[in-house]
Amino acid sequence: MNFGAVLCTVVGLGLFGFAVRESAVVRRLRRHGLRTWGVVVDNVRTNDSDGPKWIPVIAFTDRSGYRVEFSPRMHGSGMGLATGREVEVVYLAANPQTARVRMWRHVVGPLVFLIFGGAVFLGVGVFIALTS
Repeated sequence: MNFGAVLCTVVGLGLFGFAVRESAVVRRLRRHGLRTWGVVVDNVRTNDSDGPKWIPVIAFTDRSGYRVEFSPRMHGSGMGLATGREVEVVYLAANPQTARVRMWRHVVGPLVFLIFGGAVFLGVGVFIALTS
């Protein structure tokens, strides 16, 4: 078997594994998540191969009264949030760092991205295996 086919298959299966984990977190957030309001307190600039990106930092107070800050898992075009904007946040009481901005693109977006990426890598792996 071709090394490229094996590599693509392993990466695809790994992405599907991460998708299963992410779906479990989303399911727990939907069933047991606590909802509150947070505020975008900053936008942090990062650089990658596509150029600079701005990642929002959201702060909220959990039910114990502690301030929690987090950044959404999905980054990129159309995912930004303006500084000072109030957003609804959902988090698990036992682990406030699991917080997500309660918008479809931020809650379900990472899951869709992982499933799509896993399917692409598996498809390429199968294609390489069948054509070699």
